[in-house]
Formats: sequence, C-alpha cells, structure tokens
Amino acid sequence: MSGIIVVFPKIEDAKSIRNLLVRKGFTVTAACTTGAQALNYADAMGEGIVVSGYRLGDMLYSQLRECLPSRFAMLLLASRRYLVQKESDSVVCVAMPLKVHELIDTINMMQGTMGRRRKKKERTKERDPREKVIIEEAKRLLMERNNMTEEEAHRYVQKCSMDSGTNMVETAEMIMSIMDA
Repeated sequence: MSGIIVVFPKIEDAKSIRNLLVRKGFTVTAACTTGAQALNYADAMGEGIVVSGYRLGDMLYSQLRECLPSRFAMLLLASRRYLVQKESDSVVCVAMPLKVHELIDTINMMQGTMGRRRKKKERTKERDPREKVIIEEAKRLLMERNNMTEEEAHRYVQKCSMDSGTNMVETAEMIMSIMDA
C-alpha cells in the first residue's frame, strides 16, 4: 500500500496539510505530531512519502529520515534558514511559506519517481527456473553451432528479442526451433 504521512509538531498544521493534499486528490494515510507515530504508520505501509516539518515532537526530520525504511521518500517543509542547514541529499525540500502549486508539483514528481523505481524493480525480477533453462539451452545451441562465447550468445538472444519485440524466452524458443529444423 502506498500513501502519504504528514508529520508536524502541531496537529493543526498536520491536519491542514493533510486536508490540502486530500482536496488535491492524494491519499493521505495519517496526520501525526511525532516521528514515532510516523514510523508506526510507515511500518504498516508498503511505500510512501513522509511530509515533515523540521523539528518534530520527539526528533528532528533527519533522525526520522534515518529510521524510515528505504522505500519511503521524505519531503521537508521548512523555512529557508533551515533548508540551508539541510544535512541529507535524500530529502526533497519545499520552502515555507508554502505555495500550494509547489507542494503539489513536488509530491507529483516524487510519486512519479517512486513509480518508475517500482517498475524498474519489477522488470529486473528473477526469472523462473523453466525460463532460465530455455534461455540457457538456446545459448548452448548458439555456442555449439556458431562458435560463440556465452556472452556473445546471450547478446544475440537479447538483440533478437529487442528487434522482434518479444521477450527473451519467446526468442530463445524461436531460435531453438529454427536450429532444430
């Protein structure tokens, strides 16, 4: 599950930001006042964005960032004087006083980045054993009959896959059927 956690030392500020985001169509999981509360919500979520003030009831934003799981992004809302002192490059910042369009654009950008990262991770998932066997068999045939190295055979299957617009398993099956004919 993905969502946004808003954490500010004053609950009124957290609720105001939450209400603004909800009105703009975002899913806000929680509005809270301490880093510990935000971490509890984060543990229950798959991924998301934490929108935080500089100083919370129990810690600074940097301490919260260190404790957050890596699948969470952080957006710091603080005055320019605190942003100059920012300690981490892994935190996105928006200066206060807040401009609504800046906040919305920044959160949209962060969600887009998280979505691309998620898709990339899904694309690089491990093949199942049956698929590995098919690809290895096609590479073995290419190596035996065309005197290719394993790397050359792999690149050949990969290039044929890209050229034909099919996945590597389908391409490997096609190569095996051609070579067996």
